[in-house]
Amino acid sequence: MKLDHVSFASEPDGYRATAERISDQLGVVPYDGGVHPRFGTRNLIFPLAGGHYLEVVEALEHPAALSTPFGQAVRTRSELGGGWMGWCVSVDDLSEVETRLERKAVDGNRTPESGEELKWLQIGVKGLIADPQLPFFIKWSADSSQHPSSYKTNEDVSIDTLQIAGDRDRLRDWLGTDDAKPIPEIHIDWSAPHGAPGIMSVTFETEKNGLVTI
Repeated sequence: MKLDHVSFASEPDGYRATAERISDQLGVVPYDGGVHPRFGTRNLIFPLAGGHYLEVVEALEHPAALSTPFGQAVRTRSELGGGWMGWCVSVDDLSEVETRLERKAVDGNRTPESGEELKWLQIGVKGLIADPQLPFFIKWSADSSQHPSSYKTNEDVSIDTLQIAGDRDRLRDWLGTDDAKPIPEIHIDWSAPHGAPGIMSVTFETEKNGLVTI
């Protein structure tokens, strides 16, 4: 189990303008991640070090954005002004997660500017909607040989810390582990003020600007 990516919902002026502001802070140029036809959303991808990436995601005027959990999550966060929507962890086997959550994973796909269609299974977005501190889970298809972080790779910027308002024991229960540090490659800071749960900020280590918190 490892961090896969973090998701930032577009602000009122759209996902491209939102991504430009993030690009100025991080010194990373995003690429077009394409449309999620099943979810009614589209994204821009910031490839990062460590096999991670940041997506800026926007809901389209499409029925799927109203009827699917992922589309609903994106639309709702953007209607609140945009910002951190959630985070995602990758696993090698989703069957244990499906058993624990008592539901089946759903298919996802998109074709980024590379032209190679990416496919995956995901589960847990309903949990994120109910309790935004929780990540959702992803398993990339064996047919998708190119992880989003490996196209236009960038080793100068990495995710250092997620600051989360919530309960670390609740997170461990959701992840199905008792590990003290279930996502070992990053820091999780639980010192955020109590209130609405969710990601409060993400801190990146950059070669250009040092530590940058968004």
